[in-house]
Amino acid sequence: MKAILMTGAAGGIGSYLRPELKGKYALRLSDRETISDLGKDESFMPADLTDLDAVCAAVDGVDGILHFGGHASEGVWEDILDANIIGMRNVYEAARVCGVKRVVWASSNHAVGFYRRDRTIDHTVYPKPDSRYGVSKVFGEAMGSLYSDKYGLEVVNLRIGNVAFEPVDRRRLSIWISPRDMAQLCGIALDHPYIRFEIFYGVSDNLRSWYDNANAEKFGYVPLDRSEDYAEAVLAKEPPAASDDPDETYQGGAYVSVEAGGGQPRSEVV
Repeated sequence: MKAILMTGAAGGIGSYLRPELKGKYALRLSDRETISDLGKDESFMPADLTDLDAVCAAVDGVDGILHFGGHASEGVWEDILDANIIGMRNVYEAARVCGVKRVVWASSNHAVGFYRRDRTIDHTVYPKPDSRYGVSKVFGEAMGSLYSDKYGLEVVNLRIGNVAFEPVDRRRLSIWISPRDMAQLCGIALDHPYIRFEIFYGVSDNLRSWYDNANAEKFGYVPLDRSEDYAEAVLAKEPPAASDDPDETYQGGAYVSVEAGGGQPRSEVV
């Protein structure tokens, strides 16, 4: 059984994935918050991503990394710098030093959030971040490219939409991914023998998707869930979208315009 480090394991994505990955990997969970409800084949090692020595200790001896740690929404530059820029550098450097070849990490739809909703994009498009947070995800993708080309790491950037048991609004009908589909993507990203540097979109089989996910499908991804099963109930609760609202024009939603307090997001931003 492969030993896999999961950073940010106390967060939302980690919490969804732990049950799905049970029995498939020996998970070394890491976070600043203590995780005490450990299951079989799970262990915990605390680490702050800004502490390179702590990250190196967490990485040492594992076969691969699922990097879900970091600042998980729009915010001020200082918070994003520490968690998503310095922290990202530390994860890649620790992997290089410790000889961990495979890094799979949570990029985001916000790395390309300033593409319009009337356009379908694939893994080859030029980044168009919609926020400081989105910029940090573009940085992470660039770091993965560097460490893949320069040091031979095998990297998968997962441009994740929204992981949840079901989509809850119109936008998430396009970007939603179920926990079991997310786990399938992670398994492919961790185990496929021919990964070098790839970008997959973290979405289920969504009729309204803005993403051409053929690259993930090429590696064997077959999503099991579809957002359209929830569409009637979701749309019944929402008023029609305003055609002149940039939050409804661009794929990034409210991230394209949120600015309050130097970048602190509204509570509903996802």
